[in-house]
Amino acid sequence: MEKKTVVLYPGVGVGHLAPMLELAKAFLRHGGDQVDVAIVVFNPPVYANGFAATVARAKASNTSVALHVLPLPASDGGGDAEPEDPLARLLRFLRTTNAPLRDFLRTLSASRCVQAIVLDIFCADALDVAAELGLPASFFSPSGAAGLACFLGLPAMRASVGVSFAELGESAVLSFPGVPPFRIADLPQALADDGEACKGMIRAAARMPEACGILINSFESLEPRAMRALRDGLCVPGRPTPPRGGDKGHGCLRWLDAQPDRSVVFLCFGNMGAFHKKQLEEIADGLERSGQRFLWVVRSPPGAADDVSALLPAVFLERTEGRGLVVKSWAPQVDVLRHRAAGAFVMHCGWNSTLEAVVAGLPLLCWPLYAEQKLNKVRIVEEMKLGVEMRRDDEDVVTAEEVEAKCGTNVEPGLSVVWDPYSTGASTCAAPKC
Repeated sequence: MEKKTVVLYPGVGVGHLAPMLELAKAFLRHGGDQVDVAIVVFNPPVYANGFAATVARAKASNTSVALHVLPLPASDGGGDAEPEDPLARLLRFLRTTNAPLRDFLRTLSASRCVQAIVLDIFCADALDVAAELGLPASFFSPSGAAGLACFLGLPAMRASVGVSFAELGESAVLSFPGVPPFRIADLPQALADDGEACKGMIRAAARMPEACGILINSFESLEPRAMRALRDGLCVPGRPTPPRGGDKGHGCLRWLDAQPDRSVVFLCFGNMGAFHKKQLEEIADGLERSGQRFLWVVRSPPGAADDVSALLPAVFLERTEGRGLVVKSWAPQVDVLRHRAAGAFVMHCGWNSTLEAVVAGLPLLCWPLYAEQKLNKVRIVEEMKLGVEMRRDDEDVVTAEEVEAKCGTNVEPGLSVVWDPYSTGASTCAAPKC
C-alpha cells in the first residue's frame, strides 16, 4: 500500500515551526507505517530568531520527518514600499510564497500520494494553492483554543465597533465568545490600529472558515470555555466553525444543534448492541410516553430488515418527530456526548463508552449487555455513583415503563438520574434509594 503524505506548512518563525514538528510526530505515531509527513518552510525575512539553527536541529533530531526549506520567492520588483511593521512585512511575504509552494506540491505529488495540507493560521492565502491542486486544507492553531476563538472573532468584532480598536481607547473592553473580557491595551499592538498588519490578520481570520478543519494545540480540560464556544459555532457569526475532529457533517449533530442545552437523552449500545423486536418496541413505547427529547441509534438484529422504520412500532417516528431522532447503525458518539444538547446517556457499559461519557460529564443510564459490562455497571452505579441501572423484568426485558421512568424529565429525585434539561452546570446523578 502506498503511503499517504501530509504536508505541514508553518509559514515562518521558530514559534510556529516547533509546534508543527510536534504535530508531525503525532501524525507519525498514529499513522504508523501508512503515513509520511513533509514540512515546508521558507527562511523568514523578519522574526528570524535563530531560524536556520532551529531547522538544522530539527532535521538532525527528526529524521522520520522530511523538512524542506524552499528558496525565497522572486520579488515582483515593484509595488508599494516595504512596510516598517514587522508583522505587516511577514504577512506580505507569506502572500508571495504561493507560487513556490504550489510548484513544490506539484513536484512532491509526482512521486508521492499527497493527501492533505495543514496550514499555519498566518498562511490563509495558501488556501488558494490547496484549492487549485484539489488538496483538503486544514489550519493548525499553535496558540490554543482561546487564541483561536479571538482570532476567528476578529472580523465580526472590528465590523461591529465601526472604528479601529485603538480609537476605542486602551481601557475599552472587548468580549469574545469563550474568552474572558479583556482591555484594548491587552491586544497585540499590531491589531489595535487599522494598519496593514491588522488588515492582513483580519483577512486571514475571515478565510479560516473556508478550511476543512482546525487543529488546536490545547486540550479540553485546560480551556473548556473556549472549546465549547468553538464547538458550538459561536466564534464566527452566521457561519459554522470548521470541525475540530469527528464527523461534524453527520445529520444527527445538525439536529442536536437545534435542541436546548442538556435536553436530549442519547441511547447507543455499542457495535454489537442489537435488540430483538419486542425490546425495540418497549424502548420506543417508553420514549414516546416519556415526553423526553431523544437521539436513538438503532442496530438491526441478525436476520432482520435493515430498515429502521420496519423495526419500530407503526407511527412511532411520526409521533415523535421533532423531539426525537432515530439513526440507523452508527452516530459520531464522542461528538454527540460532548454536544451542549446532550443531557444523559443510555449505554451498554462498555469501557470506551463509559470513559467518553465521564469526560463529557453526562449521567449514565446503565444497560449492560455482554462480556464484562455487568461488572462495569456495578462499578459505575455502586462505586463511582455516576449512574443508575435500567432494570429488567422477569423475562429479561427492560419495559416501556422503566424506559419512561428513567428517561423522562419528571422523575422523582433519588429513584433515577436527577438532571435538569435546562441546567448550564454539570449534570449530577444519585444512586437509587431502593
